[in-house]
Amino acid sequence: MKISFVRRACLPVLLSICLIAGCGYTNRSLLPSNIKTIRVDNFKNDIKVTAEQSNARMYRGYKPGMEVNMTRSLINKFLLDGTLKIASESDADLMLKSSLIDFKRDALRYDANDNVEEYRIKLIVNLELSNAKTGAVMWKEKGFSGETTYRTSGSLAKSDDAAVNDAIDDLSRRIVERTVEAW
Repeated sequence: MKISFVRRACLPVLLSICLIAGCGYTNRSLLPSNIKTIRVDNFKNDIKVTAEQSNARMYRGYKPGMEVNMTRSLINKFLLDGTLKIASESDADLMLKSSLIDFKRDALRYDANDNVEEYRIKLIVNLELSNAKTGAVMWKEKGFSGETTYRTSGSLAKSDDAAVNDAIDDLSRRIVERTVEAW
């Protein structure tokens, strides 16, 4: 008799504690409160298009002006996120430097005639986030990437340019998440 009374009395208390504790999710930024602005430097193109090819890497590509589109997309993602405001170099709390080091376009699927039906585009960058006031490096990422897959025929077909824009969008989203969420 005593055991069932204890269980009935403790159950509401335990449920209340669990509800008050919650799961730990928050929609607030994990950035320190004194960090409000960011300067996004233009992407630097460090793709070595003249590097010697190998059997493992027959295709080395680059789309002219891609680094301009990447910079524009990244700034737009920061504006859309709203956690950090875009600022000039003299007014920024953080400085983000980025360099495009590789552009990969790999065949994923072939038809019966060995024509490529699906590709994966992968953009690989090196990133460095630093405190704009002190110059201290907050984090560095080498080989950070964004990617997309696309079909060349059928109802889900995309142009190569549209797929590159999707990969740029994916990369920009990941960079913003890395900057505002994962310190």
